[in-house]
Amino acid sequence: MPPEAGVAGLPAARRRMPPWVATAALLLPSYAWLTLAVLLPLAAMFAFSFLHATPLGNKPVVWTLEQYRAFYDQPYLLGVAWASLSIGLWTTGICAVVGFAAALALVRATAGRARETLLILVLLPFWTNGLVRVFSWTMVIREGGFLDTFVRWFWPSAPSLGFLYTTPAIVLGLVHGYLPYMVLTCYIALLSIDEAVIEAAQSLGARWWTVLFKILVPLAAPGLVTGAILIFVPVIGAFMEPRILGGRVGVTMGTVIEDQFTQAFNWPLGSALAFTMLAVVLAVFATFSGVLRRSAAT
Repeated sequence: MPPEAGVAGLPAARRRMPPWVATAALLLPSYAWLTLAVLLPLAAMFAFSFLHATPLGNKPVVWTLEQYRAFYDQPYLLGVAWASLSIGLWTTGICAVVGFAAALALVRATAGRARETLLILVLLPFWTNGLVRVFSWTMVIREGGFLDTFVRWFWPSAPSLGFLYTTPAIVLGLVHGYLPYMVLTCYIALLSIDEAVIEAAQSLGARWWTVLFKILVPLAAPGLVTGAILIFVPVIGAFMEPRILGGRVGVTMGTVIEDQFTQAFNWPLGSALAFTMLAVVLAVFATFSGVLRRSAAT
């Protein structure tokens, strides 16, 4: 039988499938799960944000845009939103400074097993329950807690250093939880920098601060921006750390939205506030995406 006849006589099942079929088969499970677990709940919340009241019992369904006027009708929400943004900016800024320094130390001052061990220690917060982690800080920074006890070993008459139920306590808890994101993104960015560039700068007489601010920071900017996005986006909506570590001062957009769903049962207002925050987050993401594209192009 000629070779052509043998190829033509192959069963259809054994013929090569089009590439898009294999791609669709691989993507279908993940996109089906995303649709079920993310897109459908988001669509339901988006519909709730246009309702006059929570559709419970025999209440009539009334569509309205009044929920999106919350910041106009309830001006205190502007102060809450600003507090959330301030906490997000402080947390992101501290994580950027500390995370970049830690990543730089890992890349430039360690190698081999020591680097792997320190990197694992950086990831430890991911291995502990968030609620346990936050409550552990209350034992450290409360008045008469571990911090006060440690200081009074050396200075018995020292005033209390406890700062629980303050904004710095909230920022501390958030930095502890989200710092590994910045360390990892900066670590990856710094690893990709060619050592020859740094050696060339040093051979031309560049001081350490010149190498740091003129070479390392600009070349690691994509890692810094990526880490900032990964931290800022969830921090401005966090509610666990503000509620536990902030007490009465821990009123943020995250806690307000949570209260609308769990305490006031005002799902339309909670949904509208959540989507307003989502719009802010998308605007921030779009801005930083442009910065990333320009950094990649250069």
